Amino acid sequence: QAPIKATCEDTSCKTGFPEDVHSAVVSRSVHGGQPLFNVRFRSCDGNKKIHFGSSEPEDFRVGEDGVVYAERSFQLSAEPTEFVVSAQDKETQEEWQMRVKLTPEPAFTGTSEKDQKKTEDIIFPWQQYKHSSPLKRQKRDWVIPPINLPENSRGPFPQELVRIRSDRDKSLSLRYSVTGPGADQPPTGIFIINPISGQLSVTKPLDREQIASFHLRAHAVDVNGNQVENPIDIVINVIDMNDNRPEFLHQVWNGTVPEGSKPGTYVMTVTAIDADDPNTQNGMLRYRILSQTPSSPSPNMFTINNETGDIITVAAGLDREKVQQYTLIIQATDMEGNPTYGLSNTAAAVITVTDVNDNPPEFTAMTFYGEVPENRVDVIVANLTVTDKDQPHTPAWNAMYRMTGGDPTGRFTILTDPNSNDGLVTVVKPIDFETNRMFVLTVAAENQVPLAKGIQHPPQSTATVSITVIDVNESPYFVPNPKLVRQEEGLLAGSMLTTFTAQDPDRYMQQTSLRYSKLSDPANWLKIDPVNGQITTTAVLDRESIYVQNNMYNATFLASDNGIPPMSGTGTLQIHLLDINDNAPQVNPKEATTCETLQPNAINITAVDPDIDPNAGPFAFELPDTPASIKRNWTIVRISGDHAQLSLRIRFLEAGIYDVPIVITDSGNPHASSTSVLKVKVCQCDINGDCTDVDRIVGAGLGTGAIIAILLCIIILLILVLMFVVWMKRRDKERQAKQLLIDPEDDVRDNILKYDEEGGGEEDQDYDLSQLQQPDTVEPDAIKPVGIRRLDERPIHAEPQYPVRSAAPHPGDIGDFINEGLKAADNDPTAPPYDSLLVFDYEGSGSTAGSLSSLNSSSSGGEQDYDYLNDWGPRFKKLADMYGGGDD
Repeated sequence: QAPIKATCEDTSCKTGFPEDVHSAVVSRSVHGGQPLFNVRFRSCDGNKKIHFGSSEPEDFRVGEDGVVYAERSFQLSAEPTEFVVSAQDKETQEEWQMRVKLTPEPAFTGTSEKDQKKTEDIIFPWQQYKHSSPLKRQKRDWVIPPINLPENSRGPFPQELVRIRSDRDKSLSLRYSVTGPGADQPPTGIFIINPISGQLSVTKPLDREQIASFHLRAHAVDVNGNQVENPIDIVINVIDMNDNRPEFLHQVWNGTVPEGSKPGTYVMTVTAIDADDPNTQNGMLRYRILSQTPSSPSPNMFTINNETGDIITVAAGLDREKVQQYTLIIQATDMEGNPTYGLSNTAAAVITVTDVNDNPPEFTAMTFYGEVPENRVDVIVANLTVTDKDQPHTPAWNAMYRMTGGDPTGRFTILTDPNSNDGLVTVVKPIDFETNRMFVLTVAAENQVPLAKGIQHPPQSTATVSITVIDVNESPYFVPNPKLVRQEEGLLAGSMLTTFTAQDPDRYMQQTSLRYSKLSDPANWLKIDPVNGQITTTAVLDRESIYVQNNMYNATFLASDNGIPPMSGTGTLQIHLLDINDNAPQVNPKEATTCETLQPNAINITAVDPDIDPNAGPFAFELPDTPASIKRNWTIVRISGDHAQLSLRIRFLEAGIYDVPIVITDSGNPHASSTSVLKVKVCQCDINGDCTDVDRIVGAGLGTGAIIAILLCIIILLILVLMFVVWMKRRDKERQAKQLLIDPEDDVRDNILKYDEEGGGEEDQDYDLSQLQQPDTVEPDAIKPVGIRRLDERPIHAEPQYPVRSAAPHPGDIGDFINEGLKAADNDPTAPPYDSLLVFDYEGSGSTAGSLSSLNSSSSGGEQDYDYLNDWGPRFKKLADMYGGGDD
């Protein structure tokens, strides 16, 4: 480190450098922009503007603040380096000079106890004090030269660097400290200072690739913590060592170069980086090519710029068809490529030779052959094959085919198969064998991109294509088609109309004559001779037929040959029918309404004739002479060629429906006339001319269809009513048959009303169904033990089996019903000779309800007469004995 001290103070002011020769010690390796030391210049007039200069401006530069910087990177030699620093007043142009001697610092070998005594001191600059007396001059602050410390030092640690002290430490007890990154800020603890002696030390090896420099600030305070000196800045530069190898950005670099490139053609750039200082030799890289694979046609087809890494071609002969790819091994070495001290690394550069169109397509044959049936289109007739040495499926390989002759009418086109690159000769227009039997085409093959400069198409890029046309059986065709014939309507059946024949285009085939047949004849008016095509009528031609549109009737005929396969053609015969006066005019409308008075009573009528001019209008309208009442009651006046007005001749005509005949004659030659009947409804009208007795007129004027429809509706309605009445009577009879003949309220017997059974609740679901069975359906021993029996049970004994009696027919009278029932009961041999009670399930003895014995009839039993019970038969004999008053 260069000793920089401030230990003296002059009492007199003299402008200029304080010394004639300034010596400084700096590191051996100097890099551009590095601050080296500070020159001191005294200016008695603080307003002077001083400009510093150097006698070696290409190596050293002096800043406005007096700091000397290295202008470029270089290595100091063992001998001292000398140059002159000048200072010039910009206003007076006065100049001062000082000679500077730079000495490289000795090699760093560690800090021994002896060296510690040689540690340089950094003394705080003087401060300015203001008193009432004139100002006292102070020393100007300076920039402390950086401390250069090599990286990766092996120690021992802590290693002393410099000693920070103040010249006031003689009178005060001071404490020193440093702040900044590396001291009390992350990364902390790298630099430490002895608070008493001010010795600054480093505690560990430094790595320039992590932190290239440290900026610390030194402080001096008294024991009370009061600042004694202004802080000074200390810069510690980490000197780079060559401890990093170059690293390529990619291990494999890919580049391309067109084939046939000239020497000097740029190919690609490879780049390597070195973590060491790029301003020193440690980070200065040099490139070179170690090997080239393959080595043909020359082992040195490429070269590389040793500083930039640009790869260029140096030899001609790049041919993709021979060598498609080259692989270069590139080496990058630091220390400016010094093979002894530099570190190296390698990467691969893969150079692909791209294709250019330096090979034209060539046909595999000079002549190609094909054949095509006539009248066929979109048919591939020949495949043209070519070879091309360029890279497949590229514009330099893709072929395009162009016909240069033999097809003046454009009947062929050539498409390219994208996969095989073949040319597909295709027919796009029909070919007639009878016109052209063979085509000879001239075809040229080209690529999608032009050939490289200086390369021409060889003769093999042109070929001929011979195409033979095959004759096939073609369809006959009618001439002309369609054929138009003009003919008056009314031509009788059996008349010859015209001849409609077809031609066979196959002139070179052995075939018999054509056969004709009818394909379409909507009105079935025509027939055609199968041999000569003569068309005759089979019915009268009528222009007014529904099959005639716009006076034109169309029929289609078929002509067939006997070729293989048989072919046929169709032709259309158009018959333009000329009108004749074969239809008489008719009145329209057929019905009209008028008032029974004279005014208003005009009826507009129109004459309608299916014929056309001149066999139609204008028409003549007149009334017939008979009956005489027609002309007496009516009159008719023509108002235009097709229209006339019918009106009353008399003042009043009784309301009703009248048939008025009208004679209408057209303008044809000869004339055609007819008598049309107009049904006129005469009615009473209001002042507006509207009928007021519409109902009567309409009723009188109902047509037969309307009357029949009304009668049918009435008959259907009557049938529906009758069916409804019958259904109601049948439903009443069924209801009477199902219900009792005696009203339950009028019956003297006790009745039990049955209501809907809703079943038991949730607690009444588990019960024994056997208890609900009839006692006579259960074996006596299975019911209960012998000797235990309810009083109302039926006696158990064997009973004879009798046939079931049939129910008596339902009588129509209630008295007959009772007598029949009584007779049936008396004569029933199955009736038991004892009284029986209904058997219900036994519910146990006792009841919370009261006794029913307290319920009495409203009348005493003794007051009633029960003698009629004797007349009721044996079933009521017991009751008759009990209540009838007998002795028993």
